[in-house]
Amino acid sequence: MDQFLAQLPKVELHLHIEGTLEPEMMFALAERNGIALPYRSPEALREAYQFDNLQSFLDLYYQGAAVLRTRDDFYDLAMAYFKRCDQEQILHYEIMFDPQTHLNRGVRMNTMMEGLVGAQQDAQRHYGASSNLILSLLRHLPEEDGIAALEQAKPWQHLINAIGLDSSERGNPPSKFKRAFELADSYGWHRVAHAGEEGPADYIWEALRDLQVRRIDHGVRCQEDAQLVEYLIHHQVPLTVCPLSNVRLGVYNDLRQHNLKQLLELGLCVTLNSDDPAYFGGYLTTNMLAVQNALKLSETQWIQLTTNAINASFAPVERKMALKQRLTSAVVNYHLGPTSQVAGA
Repeated sequence: MDQFLAQLPKVELHLHIEGTLEPEMMFALAERNGIALPYRSPEALREAYQFDNLQSFLDLYYQGAAVLRTRDDFYDLAMAYFKRCDQEQILHYEIMFDPQTHLNRGVRMNTMMEGLVGAQQDAQRHYGASSNLILSLLRHLPEEDGIAALEQAKPWQHLINAIGLDSSERGNPPSKFKRAFELADSYGWHRVAHAGEEGPADYIWEALRDLQVRRIDHGVRCQEDAQLVEYLIHHQVPLTVCPLSNVRLGVYNDLRQHNLKQLLELGLCVTLNSDDPAYFGGYLTTNMLAVQNALKLSETQWIQLTTNAINASFAPVERKMALKQRLTSAVVNYHLGPTSQVAGA
């Protein structure tokens, strides 16, 4: 099964690009930009990744993001992730970025976008992968701050695919950002939002009702509301579940307690993702292997998870068809024997 998962073509829909900032790169960028970090080494920084909850992680996350200053910083960060995607057979990825984190430090929107879009274009040329950008608003800040960020993003609206909502969930309901999401809708963007991670199932209802989202990021607390579960099944609303993240942030004490398999068996459109892999102990394949070790999914269920991710993506119809063909070919080739090769990205 490990070999099957390693070779399986993959799609990732819930990935914060700032959350791929490995300690070694953080130190390199800090040196490049003349920034002093409060840790003596990458190893010491990694040892600090002991989180009690979402907020304890976010405090360190925002501190680390402060090393991102220039176009090259954002380019290098994104390209490091895209290169890893090529190694892990991730053929399509939709990455979130948090412009307010950087705008509030004086980094211009153009700086971020030139780096991220440049990396996207180079990754497509080098690896043949497809990708989308999701501009995520920080829910702990006022809605007006988010609207200001959206206005600065307007010149780039044709290169951004969706609006998202992340950061501290407790006490920051989705309904707080109704006007911001309406503005993003006028740009032609899709809508996604974090809900039902630390916040209650009611936040999922709010995201669906008030923000009109097409995907729920996390959503694992949906089982607190049977009517909500029925709605999610009936409408096939995708959930972008992040297992290792959930364990590291205390949503679950142990991966064996995670409800991913239950949700999948109930018929929800569940997908599997890595969230902030530099902080939570693993990228997509590592998440898959950990889930397999804990929950013992079948090959059919893994194929369903990948199919769900393709269907839930914002890729064009023809790209979705191509991804499904690649998935089918990879499974057939895998079962033909060791002489068969899974097609590369």
